[in-house]
Amino acid sequence: MATAPGLAAPSAKGTLPFGEWQTWYRVTGDLGSGRPALVVVHGGPGSTHDYLLRIAELAEDGWPVVHYDQLGNGGSTHLPDKGPDFWTVQLFRDELANLLNGLGIAENYMLFGHSWGGLLSARHAAERPAGLRGLVIANSPASYPLWLREMKVLRAQLPPGTDETLRRHEEAGTTDSEEYREAVKVFYSRHVCRLRPWPREFMASFYEIANDPTVYETMNGPNEFHVIGTLKDWSVVEYCSAIQAPTLLISGRHDEATPETVRPYAEHIPDVRWELFEESSHQPHLEEPERFRDVLGKFLESVSAPPARHGDR
Repeated sequence: MATAPGLAAPSAKGTLPFGEWQTWYRVTGDLGSGRPALVVVHGGPGSTHDYLLRIAELAEDGWPVVHYDQLGNGGSTHLPDKGPDFWTVQLFRDELANLLNGLGIAENYMLFGHSWGGLLSARHAAERPAGLRGLVIANSPASYPLWLREMKVLRAQLPPGTDETLRRHEEAGTTDSEEYREAVKVFYSRHVCRLRPWPREFMASFYEIANDPTVYETMNGPNEFHVIGTLKDWSVVEYCSAIQAPTLLISGRHDEATPETVRPYAEHIPDVRWELFEESSHQPHLEEPERFRDVLGKFLESVSAPPARHGDR
């Protein structure tokens, strides 16, 4: 697994039992500091923590940061023989709850959910856990049907012939062809990560998916815009109004998670503010790192104090 240049060394790495399997985690900073831990929930599903490693820089400001690899990828247990009935949203909700309890932070934590991790974190937050101090939903659609609708809009704006190439291979079932992969890169370079070259930690997560695509292909599909897996009809829109935690919503001007896919969070979460990163696509933490750290740091400061108890002045 990659380590981004200049990051502080983790204070702990290990695995936690989750049923008969193991969840890999990494802690940067001191979980016993009294400050709420920021738990980073990566995308995919079926990606790894690597591309979000730079969030660990917040430990330099006193925030303990927890990364983990969701079951099926990275340092966690791989289960390539499990089918669609196994890889469910509930499985990953249970794994997140198990991580919080296993690390002893369930009474004082914040969540940062990116892409699929944002939907997962929103669903978790809708249960109103008492220890959740704040929620960050980053570059995440509120609904896969919305996401798929907007993919058609973005694909129609690609250079002439690109979408035709994509559709031809999707209809023929040849999405593993080199021509298809090259057309996919055109989309990714516009709407997933606009940096050249792609950062090492971003590439590391791509390699991890390629090494074991079980979860990604089962729940998502062959790529970001051809979602044909079990998540294709899933939405958290109906849960947003139940979220009580203060929420920071992040998206990029060129994001594959377009404003239309993000807007339900802004419309339905009671305590929410939306920050748009003008020079970013799907990775503002990499594409605009200084502004990202400033925005996220100020939000963490604003929500980190435990809520006042009844009778407190």
